[in-house]
Amino acid sequence: MSEPTELVDEAPENGDGDERPPGPEAASGILRVFGRQLKRFRTRAGLERPEFGSLTGYSVATIASYEQGRRVPPPRFIDQADRVLDAGGVLQEMKEEVARAQYPAFFRDAARLEAEAVELHVYANQAVPGLLQTEEYARAVFGMMRPPLDEDSVNERVVARLARQEVFARRPEPMMSFVIDESVLRRPIGGRAVLRGQLEQILLVGHKRTVEVQVMPLVSEEHAGLAGPFSLIETDEGRRIAYVEVQNVSHVHTERRLVRGLEVKYGILRAQALTPRASLTYVEKLLGEL
Repeated sequence: MSEPTELVDEAPENGDGDERPPGPEAASGILRVFGRQLKRFRTRAGLERPEFGSLTGYSVATIASYEQGRRVPPPRFIDQADRVLDAGGVLQEMKEEVARAQYPAFFRDAARLEAEAVELHVYANQAVPGLLQTEEYARAVFGMMRPPLDEDSVNERVVARLARQEVFARRPEPMMSFVIDESVLRRPIGGRAVLRGQLEQILLVGHKRTVEVQVMPLVSEEHAGLAGPFSLIETDEGRRIAYVEVQNVSHVHTERRLVRGLEVKYGILRAQALTPRASLTYVEKLLGEL
């Protein structure tokens, strides 16, 4: 029987810096701004949509949807457009904000905090954490959502999930740790080939000096994380924030009592899990079984 969760939805406290995730209107706003700038630079360059599309490899309909703020342009397109239209970096400067529009509304604030974190600690017992997912695994996860997402939404969310992994390229790179339930590593989401690639990815990232991966084995008789997954995020200012999500309902918590409870829980989970070295050896064992 699962233990009850300690977390409740807390109203933001004055001066505490807790921001609610921006609504759909905020995301559509940046897309409209980007679209207007894109059209302005295209017109200045004397290019019609068909010509511009041929130079960037996108259809006229897709270019129109970007200019009208109806679709989220991928980073690759933004880089191409800035170069082709000689925009001087104006379009590229909006890339980060545009990328956030790809996230579902409930995750946008957490994505911003994650991108700026100096420490990230993640407990996962349902799926491989997004920061570790391969493209194939992420596509399988989004493809299994019910009610189902349309193909464009799946593509956009996959791009957004992979964009989050740019955190590994930051300098200095944040310190990260992951405690992953063994059931997650055995569940063949997307098929055995997808799982094999995913386990290889975990091994690759797990060998980074700034990352520690631990496995919570199924044979363990003690488990402090039965209430579900969560993340702990530490900012450059030394603030510790907790993020909890279930069934597309998320909470970003800054209230110290609630965050402290999850800090204690995460410490116990790490003590109950295999050590980082033993965990990587165990992932190699699971790979050998596929």
